[in-house]
Amino acid sequence: PAAENWENHCAKCHGADGKGQTKAGKKLNVKDYTSAKVQAEMKDEEMVKVTTNGVTENGKEKMKSFKDELSAAEIKDLVAYIRKFKP
Repeated sequence: PAAENWENHCAKCHGADGKGQTKAGKKLNVKDYTSAKVQAEMKDEEMVKVTTNGVTENGKEKMKSFKDELSAAEIKDLVAYIRKFKP
């Protein structure tokens, strides 16, 4: 279900291909997960934390929290899914 969760919760901003070239993704300046450099800079623990708790920047929600919608196992599976975007 990681691919399904990606499609349902993440692709709107991050893109089906993980490049973040959606209207919302560009506006929010999301990372390109197909970049080896971006992937190298991201730590799994941090990705789990961000997906669980969301991202707030300057008091504004940049990415919502998914702790109420996805289990810890599902979030971990999403991190593994994101790693597959790496070239």
